[in-house]
Amino acid sequence: MEKPSLLVAKGTFEAMRGAERDLIRNLPALTKYFDVTMATLQSSRELKQCCRENSIPLLKPKISWQQKSGTWSRIWNTELRSSTKAWKGITGLKEVLASTDVVHLVSGDGSLGLIRLVPKKTPFHLHMLEPHRGLYEDVLHLGVDGKPRRNLSLTRFALSKARRDDRRIVSAFLKRPKSKINGNSNYSAERIQTVYGCDSEFIHPSVDFSEFTPEATEEENQAWIDLDELPDPPWVTTIGHAGWVKGGWETISMLAGSGFGLVLVGGGVFEEVEGLHDHADARGVKLWTPPRLSNLQLTGLMRRSVAIVSMAHGEPFGLTPIEAFAVGTPALFVDEGGFQDTVEDGVNGRLLPRDDIMAWQEALNEALDSDVKKKWAEAGRQKITELDLSPDAHARRIFEIFEELNNP
Repeated sequence: MEKPSLLVAKGTFEAMRGAERDLIRNLPALTKYFDVTMATLQSSRELKQCCRENSIPLLKPKISWQQKSGTWSRIWNTELRSSTKAWKGITGLKEVLASTDVVHLVSGDGSLGLIRLVPKKTPFHLHMLEPHRGLYEDVLHLGVDGKPRRNLSLTRFALSKARRDDRRIVSAFLKRPKSKINGNSNYSAERIQTVYGCDSEFIHPSVDFSEFTPEATEEENQAWIDLDELPDPPWVTTIGHAGWVKGGWETISMLAGSGFGLVLVGGGVFEEVEGLHDHADARGVKLWTPPRLSNLQLTGLMRRSVAIVSMAHGEPFGLTPIEAFAVGTPALFVDEGGFQDTVEDGVNGRLLPRDDIMAWQEALNEALDSDVKKKWAEAGRQKITELDLSPDAHARRIFEIFEELNNP
């Protein structure tokens, strides 16, 4: 039986953070159910390799689209217009859109510009990982130390046009005869309902035990040798860029006086990274901000950490808890957002109040206990099984949406 054709699209892969890694992880599984074509405005080495190894056609512009970051660009929402133009300019995309059986669009910078180009008759799934946080929340307008970069009331007013544009394009998407929108957690589905006033369910991301193995592989050990300059043990790892939203500043404050160093993976704007280093120096916390890591190096880093921690604000899902479960490293996360879908306090890790520093430091010492670590790892892997978070299960859910859209 011939497989239906699927166009998978996402605006950019340049950052190669959780959303990008998750989509690449799921592409091979999608080929079991669909004849897949991938389209993006800005590719990455990892995406190109995945498409090449799995014989997936990759459509992209001859010159990668670049998002403008200036103040006027944000105020006038030039991203929507420029990204739509860039999608139109991709050779072969118009023909694929005219013939594909279903489109699966993952949200992010530049993604929504594709919506206007998809024929109305085509079944269309939007995996909205979160509503655009810069438009609907203040947290992205705070400096690395949590202080507003500028007057927040003026910022909200200046972004009025961008919010109207965003709501307009999502509203047009929802009016399509065969369309569906999903978040990636209970929390993100609730945010979609709040922002856009529409019903939303969710499809969780996935984790692959062949990538995040319970035991270190020879390839991982070899990749690990290339890393150096880590803080002296013991240290913990947090994953996410240096901005306030990912909780790095608060994590450093929490670690002060604990004796634990911190590895922060994800990079960020130079001034913000430097701000975190200054804060860590002032609080007596050893901080390491490594360059971009391979998946093998990231896995090795997680495995060798005392714990994976995060004090991120309103994380839509958060891949790091389930990745920590897979490698068997204790997961200590703030009791907010999508972390609540996977972490059960005291069962497979800890969910902790943001402002209870004593509870965090007690949890860090708890993570040093080998019996506790083993118990949490076993329960964490069971949680992955319970939620059915494999790439194949993720692909199967996308296929079920395709069937639902074709047979409402």
